[in-house]
Amino acid sequence: MEIREMRAFVAVVEAGTMSKAARRLHVSQPALSQTITALERRLGVRLLVRTSTGVRTTDAGATLLTEARAVLARHDQLLAALAKHTNTGVLRVGVPLELPPELLPSALARLAEAFPDTRVQARHLSSVAQVTALRADELDVGLVRERPTGPDLDAALVVEEDVGVLLATEVAERLGSPVRLEDLAGLDWFAFPRAGSPAWYDELAAVLRGHGLDVGPEVPEEQRLIVELKIPAVSAGTAYAFAPPEWPYPLPDTVRWVPLAGTPIIRRTWAVWPATSHRRDVAEFVAALEDHQRHRSRA
Repeated sequence: MEIREMRAFVAVVEAGTMSKAARRLHVSQPALSQTITALERRLGVRLLVRTSTGVRTTDAGATLLTEARAVLARHDQLLAALAKHTNTGVLRVGVPLELPPELLPSALARLAEAFPDTRVQARHLSSVAQVTALRADELDVGLVRERPTGPDLDAALVVEEDVGVLLATEVAERLGSPVRLEDLAGLDWFAFPRAGSPAWYDELAAVLRGHGLDVGPEVPEEQRLIVELKIPAVSAGTAYAFAPPEWPYPLPDTVRWVPLAGTPIIRRTWAVWPATSHRRDVAEFVAALEDHQRHRSRA
């Protein structure tokens, strides 16, 4: 039995439903259900009774729950103890979409100079998925769009960006530059799933509503934001999308980036890591990110 399977089973029992557990683990509900079914098949026992209102454990499931919690606690304790004495040699970093293009290269170059034996593994994950992975000891550092709460994670602000808007060229020429948010009325917001970063989504939605804009229906959780889809969505002239001035993707002639009047939207990115971490390479990496932000602020 793998650690991830035990975590999945415990999450389902604690959440009470497959859907809630899937959101907590940031996986699809069918994938989570398949994991539990495969686990039951391999163990040869039924672990959960599924009902219209949720799930409950069988006697075998209750036994597994007790033992799995103990194993996971011991596993996490072991990793925390080892981290106090040594670097693992691998730095697992969570990365969101649309970071400033020079942020990671400069930080990684400084890390390589100070810790040449540290190998970096980067994973593109939403903010919620990164925080979940950090708490499951599947990441060492996350770069997230909303600062997590609780004493188990430390955080440092590493990026602040004045967000602008992507518009079809003919729409941008008609509205002028900078464009006022209220002038976007009648266009659809090309949004991201709220489940991936609820606080950031709610902040954006509040700003839009405050300027009289309709935020539209929430994007389904399973429909992840794909950056490349912003361009065709905006090119049609019926939608807008938010992006920073240093958007690291080429724009065709049919799309233009325009600043917002009064800079009403500021996107922040925090570096987040376990509060119990004593890794010097983590400290160096975070310090490099912070220094990059300070240099950008002075420029």
